[in-house]
Formats: sequence, C-alpha cells, structure tokens
Amino acid sequence: MATKLYKGAEYLITATDRNDIFTPEDFSDEQRQIGDTTEQFVLNEVLPHRDEIEHHNLPLTVELMKKCGELGLLMIDAPEEYGGLELDKATSMLAAEKLSQAGSFSVTYSAHTGIGTLPLVYYGTREQKDKYLGKIISGEWIAAYCLTEPGSGSDALGAAATATLSADGTHYILNGTKQFITNGGIANLYTIFAKIDKQHFTAFLVERSTEGLSVGMEENKMGVRGSSTTQIILEDAVVPVENLLGDIGKGHKIAFNVLNVGRFKLGAATTGAAKVALATGIRYANERKAFGVTIGTFGAIQEKIADTSASIFAAESLVYRLAGLIDDRLATLPKDTANYYEAYQQGIEEYSVECAVAKVYCSEVLADVVDAVVQIHGGYGFIQEYAAEGYYRDERINRIWEGTNEINRLLIPGIILRRALKGEIPLQKEAMKAFESLMSPSFDERDDSIPFAAEKVLVAGLKQAFLVLAGSGVQKFTDKIKDEQEILLAVADLAIYIFSIESSLLRAEKILPKLSESKKAAVSAAVKVITFNGAEKAASAARRAAYYIEEGDTLTMLLAGIRRFTKYDATGLLTAKRHLAAAALEAEKYIF
Repeated sequence: MATKLYKGAEYLITATDRNDIFTPEDFSDEQRQIGDTTEQFVLNEVLPHRDEIEHHNLPLTVELMKKCGELGLLMIDAPEEYGGLELDKATSMLAAEKLSQAGSFSVTYSAHTGIGTLPLVYYGTREQKDKYLGKIISGEWIAAYCLTEPGSGSDALGAAATATLSADGTHYILNGTKQFITNGGIANLYTIFAKIDKQHFTAFLVERSTEGLSVGMEENKMGVRGSSTTQIILEDAVVPVENLLGDIGKGHKIAFNVLNVGRFKLGAATTGAAKVALATGIRYANERKAFGVTIGTFGAIQEKIADTSASIFAAESLVYRLAGLIDDRLATLPKDTANYYEAYQQGIEEYSVECAVAKVYCSEVLADVVDAVVQIHGGYGFIQEYAAEGYYRDERINRIWEGTNEINRLLIPGIILRRALKGEIPLQKEAMKAFESLMSPSFDERDDSIPFAAEKVLVAGLKQAFLVLAGSGVQKFTDKIKDEQEILLAVADLAIYIFSIESSLLRAEKILPKLSESKKAAVSAAVKVITFNGAEKAASAARRAAYYIEEGDTLTMLLAGIRRFTKYDATGLLTAKRHLAAAALEAEKYIF
C-alpha cells in the first residue's frame, strides 16, 4: 500500500516516490498462483486447439469459456456476494496478460470479463445481478457489449438505435443495428445502448432469445479470426422495463467508465502478447543461419531484440504502476459505502488519463514488436505456417478498438485541461513556474552519485516541456484548443512518454537493491534504452507542438527550451543494447 494517494495525471506535475508504486516484482504468492493457473490453462487447453479456434469452431470456444468459469477465471472482478472473487486490479491485469497468448480466444475472454460483465457488476440492480451474474461468471452464458453502430464508431453518442416505452409501460421497443460486436454470435446476454425517445442515451440488458433481436453474419476479419464478430440487429425488439440498466439518459456513464477498464486491460493483454511474440522472434534468431552463423549474432538483429525487450519492460512497468494506483484508491472505499459502485467507478475514472496512456503505449509497443519479429523471420514471417504472420495480423485491431489510439490521444490532454479548469490540477500555476524556468538559465549540476541521475533529470525536463507547451497552447487558443487536434496529439505524446519512462525508472529504482549483479546490469541497460528512445520521440513531439503553436521569437525561445528540457546523456547506449540482446538470446525469452 502506498504511503500517499496520487491523483490522476498528477505524475505530470509532481515527483513519485519509488516505494509508492506497484511492480510485477510485488506480486503475492496468491497472485502468482492465479497467473500460473491462467497460463497453464492456455498452454494445456487452448493452444492445442488454436487452429480449430482460428477456423471458427465457436462451439469449442464456448466450451473453453465454461472451463474458464470452472477455474474461476471469469469471476475475478465479480463481487463475492454473487459468487465472485472480487480481486484487485493487479490480479485482473495479470490474468489478462497471461490469457493474451491464447490469440483469438483471449479476445473472447477479455470482451466477456471486461465490457461484457462490468456494466452489470457496476450498474445492475440486485434483481438483475441475481438473474444474470451467476450465469456469466460461471461461463454458462457469454456476455457482449453493443455500443458501436454502422454510422457511429468513435462518436458513440451519435448512436441512432432507439428505444420507445410501450403504451402499457411494461417494456421498451428497441430498433437499430449494432456493428462489430465481439462475442456477438455466441453471446446470451447483450448490454445494448439506445436512445429513449431518440434523445436519452440509455443501456439495456437484452437476452439473445428476445423477440425482435437477430444476429448478423460473422465478419471475415484480417486478424483475431477465431473470435466472433457480428452485427446485432434490433427490429422492434421487446425488452422488459426491469432490464433497463442504470439510469435513463445516463448510458454515457456506463459506456465510458467501463471503457476505462477496457483500455487498461488491453494494455496488459498487449504487453503479454508482446512477450510471447518476442520469444518467438528470439528463438528463430538463434536457429536461422546466414553466412554460416546464426542471425542472432548480427548487430542489426540484436538491436531489434534490445529495443523491443526494453519497450516491453516499459509497458509492463506502466501497466502495473497503474494497477497499484487504482488498487490503492479503491482500497480506501469501505464495502458498506453508500452507492459503493458509483464511488468505485469514480475511483477508476480518476485515472482515465493513465488508462488511455496504457492503451496507446502498450498497443504500439506490441505493433513494434510484431513488426520486428516478422522482419527477423524475413520471408518466412510472411508465411502462415509461421506464428509471426498471425501475430502481425492479430495485432492490428488493438490500435482501433477500446477507442482508436487517436481518440485516446485526444482524451489525454482533453481530460487534463478540463480538470485544470475545475481546479482539480494546478496546471496553470505549474505552467507559470515552467515558463519562468524556460526563461532562466540553469546552473544546476547533475549529481552522478545518485542512481539514474541522468534519467531523473530528463524526466523532470520532459515534465517542464509538457507544462510549457500545454500552457502555450491554452494561452494562444483559449477554449478553442479543443479543436486544435494536431497540437493535442503532440502534447499527448509527451504525456505518454513521460509516464512510460518514469514508470520504468521508478520500478528499476525500487527493485535494483534486491537483484543479482547480472539482473542489475540488464535492468539498468533497459532503463537506458527506454529513456533514450522515449526522449527522442518526446523531443520530436515537443518540437512539433512548438511549431504548431508559436512563431517568431517566441518559437525560437520555445525550441531552445525544448532542447534543454529533452537533453539526455546516453553514453554507453550501444553497450546497453548489446547486453540486453545477449541476455535475451541466451534466455530465448523476455528476460524480466
């Protein structure tokens, strides 16, 4: 438990104590046991049938979901009073990470346990939970979430589906079409969003057997081909009034709050998938020969292995740091709190910025990893017989669902600025300090006796750059900054790289004293690679934002400040990369 509760996005304006973060090294024996159980289930029950699943053997998928239920893997987030385990978010993320190597089946699992189950858990009445939750967490029923429509994806509130109360007041009549519904073809219970009287955006629990509900054809997808993805068609579907979920007109709360968890969980899942893909690439590099030696001996291949190993360390670090932030806040809520789940959702929503960061960063790490793995395989990476080809296809959807990465990038500064206007984050005050720092020469000398001194200076500088650019943008465009998407995207990148670099650095600081000398060297090497790569990308984003916002002398001043704030001494970078690559090639897997 942290000594301090940190607010959402507070990492941008304050320092975090390394002892206040949760890391994978902090897992309890019980958490590790659940992780091991999940992994063994995937290895023994799912992967032997991977080809059948990929060729759309949906009855097999349903049977495997029932086995998940028997093992307790569907009830991690469900309340104890309904037969659930009600475990912490770190455990939930660990299960999602371990399931990720199951390919298409992991999509079925994640949709069911996340967006399929959580609306009922968080917003359902006692009667609704009594009726449905036991079936869902046992695997007897599969759950799905129906938000997207043919004409509305990212603009969820633009949905056209309608709900009209019947004349006798006993049921609602739903009409419309939902698009790209994961588990659509196998689900027994759908959370469907529609507008009552074409105005009040509301959620409903709708059974598969409902009169007027039909399931469309399975989509023929680029990747995750074994999961079910269909339309859900509503033609005068008759839904009892008692199946209205939450409050009338408050469907947006359900939709967006549940998506925060979905984004977070996707961050964990993509991190797990990246580990599996990397191991495949490393094994191939150790086997494939060219010019009389294995290709893993080539610097060009080693650099890919080093960069991807480091980026996975960063992804893992930020995911479990976020798990700790959320768990610490939720732990302050007594179970007998009035409107417990409303307060619970507010606790998660507090970290909506970090959830968006996790979704974007981790999905893009996986994209880089699978691309590198295909490249390591060369022409064989393009052949379906090799796993690399499947990893590449399956990865692509992760940057689209749970809100596209562009939408999530826009959310990050958008939420921060809204909170600043409400006085929840002292952004203006800190931005003014950053401006003063920008215009004042720095005579501070780095204390190299402190571990990771250069990395700490860089992180502090990046925070200053974020504050200066966010402040400049607001000063110039005032409330119209929300329409300057190119600026917001660039500023978001700064926020993303700050969180990823700092999370890696804090984890390293925390765990280093307990590690062997060889492990210390590997962690230190990973931090150097993460910091250099992140600093380069953050500096590029900062310069881009500066050119978008200012011109003339002010631009010159901003660019000079960015050079100072993003400066990083990466002496020993090549040695660090070669050390990481050598360790990974020897272990033939992700080494942390």
